[in-house]
Amino acid sequence: MSLFRRPDPRDVERVPGKESVWDYPRPPRLEPVVDRIHIVFDGATVADTTAAYRVLETSHPPNYYLPPGAFVDGALVHTRRGSFCEWKGEAHYYDVVVGDRTAPDAAWAYDRPTPGFAPIAGYVAVYAGPMDACFVGDERVTPQPGGFYGGWVTDDLTGPFKGGPGTNGW
Repeated sequence: MSLFRRPDPRDVERVPGKESVWDYPRPPRLEPVVDRIHIVFDGATVADTTAAYRVLETSHPPNYYLPPGAFVDGALVHTRRGSFCEWKGEAHYYDVVVGDRTAPDAAWAYDRPTPGFAPIAGYVAVYAGPMDACFVGDERVTPQPGGFYGGWVTDDLTGPFKGGPGTNGW
């Protein structure tokens, strides 16, 4: 299977006990997360919750959305950046800030998402790459390749994952 050609989901190897991102739906699905989610930046825990959601979309590792109350005061600073998702609607971004350290535009939220994603209104997703560490349960996640989509890769997932070189056309 070529990295530069969209994989045929029928040809993607399934691994028992692991979720294949090629079995995730399109349009994406929203589901609650029962695991503890916590995020560390500049040596400090900036978010901690057991009330998150994840978005599952074909070829992508999940994005995790945390309630705004999961973040410590002052950790999120609204920026001017915005973007549009065909499934969720208009997003706005935040810098993640601890002391003198800032991760620019490292988090985003949908204040008025489309009806299918209404439960995550105001919830915040964070790019794992700029953080010291992001955890699902006790597992430290790996950032989705490429740095554009912001998914979190855990050991229970199989790909290939969209985002790396040659995959933008998927």
